[in-house]
Amino acid sequence: MNKKDLIAHSPVRYFDVTKANLKDGEMGLITAKKGLGKTSILVQFGIDSLLNDKALVHVSFDQQSSNVIAWYSSVLAEIAKKKSFNLDDVNEEIVRNRTILNFNQETFTLPKVVNTLKALKDGGTTIAAVVVDGLDLKKTSDADLKCFADFIKSEKMTAWFSYTNEAKELKGTLEAAKLENFATVAHLSAEGKALSLSILKNGEGKVNLDAKTLLMSKS
Repeated sequence: MNKKDLIAHSPVRYFDVTKANLKDGEMGLITAKKGLGKTSILVQFGIDSLLNDKALVHVSFDQQSSNVIAWYSSVLAEIAKKKSFNLDDVNEEIVRNRTILNFNQETFTLPKVVNTLKALKDGGTTIAAVVVDGLDLKKTSDADLKCFADFIKSEKMTAWFSYTNEAKELKGTLEAAKLENFATVAHLSAEGKALSLSILKNGEGKVNLDAKTLLMSKS
């Protein structure tokens, strides 16, 4: 099987059905309580971008690079296991087109992340997609978030954020001024052992997650 087959079987294809995908220049937000699976969802979006030859920068505010790499390896392995893919060639390509950055929110703001992304671009790194994991958006100023959103829009990139928040309704997620920066908002929640990602903004419906692998799966 080739890469096209892998793209066709990406867990993100289940998300496509909700019509909540990001267009170039847009940002999306995944919310859930702590430890439920937000990072896995961001990694699935990241891998899908990489499989589609879109260079990715993964920005983590709460995990070391080794932990982030482990997430990518684990999610890829689970995708491969389902369809008996050999990932050796794809792995090499993914590593080549993926940049992982670790920051501390106490000392590093979103405008500084923008400056880092600009420096990477100036140095010859092509960036099409960004994921920002572990940032406490409550502690992030409206101006800093808008600065980042404006950069993503001007560069026609896409960016997915995660945010620890248990609200199941859009208005309880973030203040209105911050929500305006996100084209898509989805909330991950659990009912018993069942996990589902519900679309709160832009699109409709929900996507189930496999409770064992945390991969998006068929309803």
